[in-house]
Amino acid sequence: MLYWGDDMIHIENLTKKFYMGDTELIALKGLSFDVPTGQFISITGRSGAGKSTLLYNMSLLDKPTCGSVTIDEQVVTEIDDQKRVAYRLNNFGFIFQEYALIPTLTSIENVMLPLLMQGVKRKELELEALQALQKVGLIDKLKNLPSQLSGGQQQRVAIARAIAHNPKIIFADEPTANLDTISSQEVLDIFIKLNKNGQTIIMVTHEPEYARLAHRTIELSDGLIILDKLNSVKKR
Repeated sequence: MLYWGDDMIHIENLTKKFYMGDTELIALKGLSFDVPTGQFISITGRSGAGKSTLLYNMSLLDKPTCGSVTIDEQVVTEIDDQKRVAYRLNNFGFIFQEYALIPTLTSIENVMLPLLMQGVKRKELELEALQALQKVGLIDKLKNLPSQLSGGQQQRVAIARAIAHNPKIIFADEPTANLDTISSQEVLDIFIKLNKNGQTIIMVTHEPEYARLAHRTIELSDGLIILDKLNSVKKR
């Protein structure tokens, strides 16, 4: 059995319910699993299976109805709203299918923005942003506005923004959904390279061929885990 490291994430009895009038919808039904440090996990399943709901609750973007999320030995579901915001900002990197870049800022300015929010000193901001853009192969596009970049390049800027502060975990929700095949592969190659350097990654995808690139696949159906398997990839 492959060994990555101590558990970075511990999920215990995670349940999420939504209410529409008198109707109760249980999106997550008591999920429990662990994620070792440095593992690359894909979460897959049909539309409505609970993939994004699981990612949002793991990453503190939403609160579970019951159950707990422990990150690096801290039960983060117990911290208050203000501390949750700070914890996300300092410990997680987020990548979504919408790039969410500020259109009036250049690539390097978009990457610098969350660093500025974290209180990184001005003289260190540009260096850390440059290093992040270099990791995603966009050092020649640092002065470009989002409108001057392709969709794949915009997503790579979003990845640079997510990794600039060396997060404990990257959460990616359908990061290739709006990209063509070539751009999708470029994004996945970046994830694989980051993971090779020890980055823990949780990626939601509906594409089976992309899910298989991760070390491990968790498949959901109707809010339940129906498959949790290691893929036939070498430990990176």
